[in-house]
Amino acid sequence: MRFAFTEDQLAFRDAVKELLAKECTPEVVRAAWPEGTDAHGARKGEGARADAVQVDKVWSDLAEMGVLGIAVSEANGGLAMTETDWVLLAEETGYSALPHPFLETACVVAPLLDQIDDPHGVLGELLDGSRRAGAVSLNGTLVPWGDAVTYLLTIDRRSNGQWVASRIEGGLAVGDTAEQHRTLADVMDAGRRVVRLGAWRTDGGLVEGDPAQRAFDRGALGAAAQLVGLSRRMLDMSVAYVAERKQFGVAIGSQQAVKHHLADAAMGIRFAAPVVYAAAWELATNQPTASRTVSTAKALASEAARTTSRHALQCHGAIGYTVEYDLHLYLKRAEALSRSWGDAAWHRRRVASILGI
Repeated sequence: MRFAFTEDQLAFRDAVKELLAKECTPEVVRAAWPEGTDAHGARKGEGARADAVQVDKVWSDLAEMGVLGIAVSEANGGLAMTETDWVLLAEETGYSALPHPFLETACVVAPLLDQIDDPHGVLGELLDGSRRAGAVSLNGTLVPWGDAVTYLLTIDRRSNGQWVASRIEGGLAVGDTAEQHRTLADVMDAGRRVVRLGAWRTDGGLVEGDPAQRAFDRGALGAAAQLVGLSRRMLDMSVAYVAERKQFGVAIGSQQAVKHHLADAAMGIRFAAPVVYAAAWELATNQPTASRTVSTAKALASEAARTTSRHALQCHGAIGYTVEYDLHLYLKRAEALSRSWGDAAWHRRRVASILGI
């Protein structure tokens, strides 16, 4: 048995990685943050910024590559690939801190609509990038990129254990009360442009049971993969910084304490990444343990990202705290994403419940 990605999967990953490295630079990520000062007078988006047009260009480029339809059947215009194909792409969108709802649109909503015959006729617009989808899980009310989302689902588990996915009528563009509300998630990563739902209605249940649970598992898997990518980015930045930064004539990376910080971060990533890939394989092959492995992956990836964030900030010292320095773009995205789709504690409880302990 071969426990490795295929050459085609790696080639597709490399193509997306090259695109994001060129088109989704830190300047583009920063351009998604609001300009000016916030309510407290802080300039959260301070620093080198790209033209706002570049932010939208990344999304349209991904659509042209077919990335947004990677999990959609060929009959509906997609690439008909599985979780093992897109998990690497999700990781790269995390590495670049892509300022768009890739996870919600491509990994959760589009494949769910494909599975249930697209009852609202929006799948084509999601695939060509002209429309963006959002997904709120576990009775949440915070919608990342809420100012761009026009098709929104909630995915929740009822008290009887039944999973249900519902459509919020009108998405966020029409028919609902959606107000900008500053929350910890927004403060941590204003580039996600979080909107809190006010008064809203659902359509009474789009789909229940296994399809809804699978949609949630795909969301948690995608978040875990993005967290692994974010962790790799912060570790790469830290390694490069400590090799260059000198104190008393020597690079600070030569100090044992710094090496230990980076080794701990690297170890967390190396433990989390294989479990994320295993979860992708189990979902793709409909293994009975898939939900348990997804939750294990999300818990490990969340913890690895938070550990890497702390150590990266410690290794950078004072410069790491400044908004002009790029580290905060990835550190804050990791903190916000670690709380999304269930935090580490929620997923540990889910694993314990599945195991009956």
